[in-house]
Amino acid sequence: MSIYLLLGSEPALADRALAKLMAELKEQKAEVRTISAAESEVGDISEALAPSLFSEKRAVVIKDLQDLPSDSHSEITNYLSDVDETMTLIFLHKGGVKGKALLDQIKQAKANVIACEPIKKEAEKQEFVRNLLLDLGRKASPAAVAALVSAIGSDLRELSAAVSQIASDTTGVIDEAMIAKYHQGRVETSGFDVADACLDGDVSRALLTLRSALATGTDPVMVTSAIASALRGLAKVSGTNRGAKSFELAGSLGMAPWQVDKARRQLNSWSPAGIAKAVAAIALADAQVKGASSDPIYALEKAVSAIASART
Repeated sequence: MSIYLLLGSEPALADRALAKLMAELKEQKAEVRTISAAESEVGDISEALAPSLFSEKRAVVIKDLQDLPSDSHSEITNYLSDVDETMTLIFLHKGGVKGKALLDQIKQAKANVIACEPIKKEAEKQEFVRNLLLDLGRKASPAAVAALVSAIGSDLRELSAAVSQIASDTTGVIDEAMIAKYHQGRVETSGFDVADACLDGDVSRALLTLRSALATGTDPVMVTSAIASALRGLAKVSGTNRGAKSFELAGSLGMAPWQVDKARRQLNSWSPAGIAKAVAAIALADAQVKGASSDPIYALEKAVSAIASART
């Protein structure tokens, strides 16, 4: 019996923890079912957790547990009183007081709690990057890690995308020179290149860049992450004082000064309605490339076209 609780509001940490658990389940050839708590109906969880006629390994992932309707809470508590030894149960909860009683019962069932709270200290961000690199079997010099964190800022999902891309584009120990080259755009096509083409409103170039990125090994999830990060940057900067200097805004926005300047240039051709349309498109694509679509590449191409077309 294995029960895991991924607890906290930092999606990048939850994504990493879930990815590692899913990799273990894949090795065990476990059958995995994912349930969105907010969209579930009474009986869905009980059905998923019901004992199997066979002895194969099974797993149920319940996302956004804090949004589970109260009518379904008993389905989990009843299971916790009589667990299935062949089942792995993974809960994702964003923290806070919502659903706290159920959360406490899961903790009392001796769940393995994995903290996914936001991190703010530079040392913690650097440790996050080092751990990501270790997951990929790569090493980096301390100066390179510090340079990457400094360049990307506090967005852990953007850091994850940057780590994945530079790991796939380089060999050997990653040093500070590699980081500098990466941010000067002198590596293979990446998710960030696709994001730039989308925000420039160039549909043809965006699609060509996307296909190039995928052909050189960029994970579709990293593409959606890069585009989402770019759109978040637009949204953040859109609400700031145009007269403020980029270095003055950088800290409060969790962005590097060059990112603020870039977002400001891009904002000249984006309306609030266009940004909203693009955000909706990338949110849908992110879900589709993570399993909600039978053809994630087509879904990604459709989203890229829609986002580039949303520019005014």
